[in-house]
Amino acid sequence: MDIILPVLALVIGLAAGAGGAYLWLQHQSQARLTQTKAAAQLQIEQAKTEHKTLLLKTREEAQQLREEGENELRTARAVLQKQEERLVRKEETLERKLDGVEKRERQLTNRERSVEQLHQEAEQLRSAQKTELERIANLTNEQARDIILSQVELETRTEAARRIHEIEAAIKNDADRMARKIVGLAIQRCASDYVAEITVSTVQLPSEELKGRIIGREGRNIRAFEQLTGVDIIVDDTPEAVTLSCHDPVRREVARLTLTRLLKDGRIHPARIEEVAEKTRQDIEQIIREEGERVAYEANVQGLHPDLIKILGRLKYRTSYGQNVLQHSLECAFLAGAMAAEIGANVQIAKTAALLHDLGKAVDHEVQGPHALIGADIARRLGRNAAVVHAIAAHHNDEEPQTVEAFLVQAADAISGGRPGARRETLDLYIKRLEALEHVATSFPGVQRAFAIQAGREVRVLVQPDEIDDLESIHLARDVAKKIENSLQYPGQIKVTVIRETRAVDYAR
Repeated sequence: MDIILPVLALVIGLAAGAGGAYLWLQHQSQARLTQTKAAAQLQIEQAKTEHKTLLLKTREEAQQLREEGENELRTARAVLQKQEERLVRKEETLERKLDGVEKRERQLTNRERSVEQLHQEAEQLRSAQKTELERIANLTNEQARDIILSQVELETRTEAARRIHEIEAAIKNDADRMARKIVGLAIQRCASDYVAEITVSTVQLPSEELKGRIIGREGRNIRAFEQLTGVDIIVDDTPEAVTLSCHDPVRREVARLTLTRLLKDGRIHPARIEEVAEKTRQDIEQIIREEGERVAYEANVQGLHPDLIKILGRLKYRTSYGQNVLQHSLECAFLAGAMAAEIGANVQIAKTAALLHDLGKAVDHEVQGPHALIGADIARRLGRNAAVVHAIAAHHNDEEPQTVEAFLVQAADAISGGRPGARRETLDLYIKRLEALEHVATSFPGVQRAFAIQAGREVRVLVQPDEIDDLESIHLARDVAKKIENSLQYPGQIKVTVIRETRAVDYAR
């Protein structure tokens, strides 16, 4: 009984505590709900306020955009109105101009009619004057025209001569200066020395007794030598010397070296001659190839066919007026290349054509025709292009030069062959050439005397002043130069100078 009462008190206490706790929790929940509703109501009020504010702002922006659009529209309408006014003014201007053009057309039409009428009146007057002139002068229209044409022709020739003289004087300074500069630079760059050469055809013997050994018993040695080398040996009364004769310079050189080696060796018989001749021929072939390659390398001409190099090397044993043709070709290549570089032409074509321009001289004893055309044909067959072939063929005017490089090859050939000391000429031929120049100059009427000077590079012609005037002297110089070109052969160029002198003499008494 004592235990039950405390327990009951405890249970009642716990129940009372639980009820109190429940009531307290319910009170807290109600308070929180009230706070949440108040916060939600506050947020709703704020949202309504913000919505009103945003709506007002949007309305204000819309009103501003509407006002800006109306302003732009008013501006665009103003611009369009100005453009319309401008177009109206242009239309009015064009209408006025059109009226003016129509008025001018009417005036021009009236003027054309007036001009046509005046032209008809002038034709009538001209016909009347022509008839009157024929009646007064007793000349037909053809006779009067012939007289007038003769006078006009005389005046025209005089005027043409004077104009030619003025034009030549105007351009001669610049042309001569540029030509001298280009040629001078080319010659300076090609500073090769020349010693005139002549083909060696005589072999000196150590003693006169060797002539018998060269001939051999019953002439067997000399026959074997001539048969193997293709060269004739002339054994005459010339002391301690024999002469080799052959049109082929290479074979003549083979024969000369063969005979020289036989004389040094001392053994001269057909078998030894055949052995030495074959060995010498091989040596000469090697020298020919080396010389061709050397000049091609020095001239900086690449891509030559091996046969072309071999033919080029044969020119080592070819001379022209005592000048070695291979060295002459190399110098021409230097000159043509230098001049081509100065004037802006194709340097490679000019150098190649100049190096090969005398190629035909290596075989001209085997092939008929001018050496220029022979060389051009060889170059064409061995792969050279058309420009090089044409320059080779035209360097002696066997073909008409058509390119700048062809003229440069002609100039280089003339410079190399025509300068002093390059070639040899006998005294008789030299005198005959000067006399021929003087004879050509004196063959024209009105020429008093003529003098060939500067080794035939210039002809000075003295004329009668009462027969030839200053203008006719210009025509005379051209005619003399043309006749020299057509009737004489010469290297380089010849200057023709016509001199007319008028003297007035009086005496004081």
